[in-house]
Amino acid sequence: MLRASRGLWQVAGRLNLRYFRHLLAFYFAVLEINQNIDILPNITLGFHIADTCTNVEFSLCSTLMILTGVMDAVPGFSCQQQGQVAGFIGSFSSVISHAIARFTGIYKYPQISYGAMDQLFNDRVEFPFFYRTVPNDQSQYQGLIQLLNLFRWNWVGILTSEDDSDQRGSEELKKEIIRSGSCVAFLEKLPMAFLLTIEQFGRLSQIAVMVNKSIAKAVIIYSANSYMAIQFCFPWWQMIAEKVWIISAATSSLANLFTPVIISSCRALNGSLAFAIQKGNIPGFKEFLYNLHPSTFPDPSFLQPLWMEAFHCEIVYGTKHSNLTNCTEQEILSNLPPWRFDVNNFQFTYSLYTAVYALAHALHNMYTAKSQLGWDQNLEFQPWQLNQYIKKVHYKPPDGHEIFFDDKGNVPAYYDVINWVMPPGRHFSSISVGKFNSSASSGQQFFVNQSAIMWNPSFNDTPRSVCSESCVPGHRKVLQRQKPVCCFDCIPCSEGEFSNTTDAENCMKCPDDQWPNVRKDGCIPRAIVFLSYEEPLGAVLASIAIFFSIITDIVLGIFIKYQHTPMVKANNRDLSYILLLALMLSFLCSLVFIGRPGRVTCLLRQVAFGIIFTTAVSSVLAKTITVVIAFNATKPSSKLRKWAGTRISISLILLCCLVQVVICIAWLLISPPFLDYDTQSETGMMILQCNEGSTIAFYSVIGYMGFLAVLSFIVAFLVRKLPDSFNEAQFISFSMLVFCSVWVSFIPAYLSTKGKYMVAVEIFAILASSAGLLGCIFIPKCHIILIKPELNTRGHLIVKQ
Repeated sequence: MLRASRGLWQVAGRLNLRYFRHLLAFYFAVLEINQNIDILPNITLGFHIADTCTNVEFSLCSTLMILTGVMDAVPGFSCQQQGQVAGFIGSFSSVISHAIARFTGIYKYPQISYGAMDQLFNDRVEFPFFYRTVPNDQSQYQGLIQLLNLFRWNWVGILTSEDDSDQRGSEELKKEIIRSGSCVAFLEKLPMAFLLTIEQFGRLSQIAVMVNKSIAKAVIIYSANSYMAIQFCFPWWQMIAEKVWIISAATSSLANLFTPVIISSCRALNGSLAFAIQKGNIPGFKEFLYNLHPSTFPDPSFLQPLWMEAFHCEIVYGTKHSNLTNCTEQEILSNLPPWRFDVNNFQFTYSLYTAVYALAHALHNMYTAKSQLGWDQNLEFQPWQLNQYIKKVHYKPPDGHEIFFDDKGNVPAYYDVINWVMPPGRHFSSISVGKFNSSASSGQQFFVNQSAIMWNPSFNDTPRSVCSESCVPGHRKVLQRQKPVCCFDCIPCSEGEFSNTTDAENCMKCPDDQWPNVRKDGCIPRAIVFLSYEEPLGAVLASIAIFFSIITDIVLGIFIKYQHTPMVKANNRDLSYILLLALMLSFLCSLVFIGRPGRVTCLLRQVAFGIIFTTAVSSVLAKTITVVIAFNATKPSSKLRKWAGTRISISLILLCCLVQVVICIAWLLISPPFLDYDTQSETGMMILQCNEGSTIAFYSVIGYMGFLAVLSFIVAFLVRKLPDSFNEAQFISFSMLVFCSVWVSFIPAYLSTKGKYMVAVEIFAILASSAGLLGCIFIPKCHIILIKPELNTRGHLIVKQ
């Protein structure tokens, strides 16, 4: 014998057709099973229906009466006259199902609910005998989150009732939304009493004002309370504009309660989206309902409220209401039942139908197993024995999905996404615009046809519900203090960074050879920069180098042409030739610093510069020492006569250059210069340059040249006043002063510049110091040779001495 509880029949003083439909669907399912020879043959299912009155105490009393079989129930005793209690179907409410499950669980009776979606029933330790043919709330949370993600609604509100189950579910929904990366702007609990107190009325008005002011455009109505949907027909909700109401599955079923009068005052819900338990067709149920009459129904008193509502008359089976007339026989026989909508369009009716069939299949399998073991199939069984067969139920009802229970007593979750539409002057309608199937593979669980959705007329386009507008690429999010993560400011990426996604939390750096574009939403190749001949600075420096090298060639030519004159012979003309060649090469070596650097040029240019300049400076030092030797060698009995000549000068140059060559070879062997890229000095550019490798080696080369220059300056300064008309000491002193000044100022200038300007500074130092030597030592000589040849005579030299 099946036992079932029925729901409250009347809501707000009016007939609740939904619960009558549940009752009749249960009755129809039992009739079908009893007429089906393939299920429980030779066994007739009975049932007992009790009204829960949406009250826990009534439900527990009714359950106890079913178990004991008497009105004055005594716990622990059974006075059943016939049959045996197999299990319980219901209730629709999670709160009542919870109370019944805890009570019947003591006796280990299975219970299959057709409406309780609360996920607390997933606890198999506390509810090992509880099953349901509706999805649990956890699957609905995932569907709601996917809906929010689809429309990018990350700032939503939640309205629920004061029901314990609703509050528990709404809090869990809030956690899931936050866990998914979205935010909840508010979670408010609405009083659900039909007759509101002044305090409750004020509270509802405050909530309505808050919801209206909130920037959250999407608001989830989460409740299974019978009054929840009707709440939004009250005047204060009609003043709220530009809100998308997202209605949970249990609440969306209450849309069938709406009468034309109620619908006309519920325009706030126009354009809403609702999750609905997927409906299935029950073959023959429509015909059963439309052929239903009190004259043919086993217990006409069940149909009494229907006819009272439809025809304002009653079927007299007891005390007559004074304000109602008797229904005539013609009214009873000829009038169709007062169904207002398509019976296949109701939710939870199908889940109730499948719940009865699931229990019947479990009973059939149990009796089949017993008969195969040779036991009497009418043998009574313990309630817990049926539990193992319910776990293994697996069948496919007509026009529906497969029914089976997982390890938590749940069936696969299927939802329809419904668009509630209320066109002006027309009846309320619901349009299926999508589906959610939790058992489908990832990426195929959720589908919504966005083009089919008819939004509330207050929206011109798809609504947006965000705390802050998305940060476009090129920007990053900065959270606002003391606000949820969905509230943020958008700031541009820092210099050298980019973001190519919407709502980027961090900007990224481009690869070393790339740089962010103007919008900072991508990277572009850096402009490669080096001191080239094409740019003005490179062209000017190259022109100066070539100009001075030509001047040096001219001077060398003059000295060769006038090599036999006293001016050229004085102070060792071979040293003059070596110095002029070194200066010419130093001017030309600056050209190696200009143009695109390469591996070979990086290895050679500093080494070539160091050796050539060392040759030039050592030549100047040799000239200075030659002046000293030449003056002192003319004295009687001087021991310096044997050192006079070119041999000592050449040897000195070779010795000085050898030291520099050793330094350069060590540099090339230990840490040679190499081609490098500088991406830090100039914005958006990549400077192609030669990295000196060893800084110590580089400054050792410069320092050694400086040492020779200082030594030359000191010696030249000491002999600057020797009585020789062709004495070079004064010119060498001044040239070394210029040389040292240039290279002393070079070091801070070189260290304070970057990239190609470092190269330009070094080139300038090479040109300036070389030009100083050329100008100070050779220009005065050329002036005498070319302009005042009368001074370029031995006689003039003797007179001076």
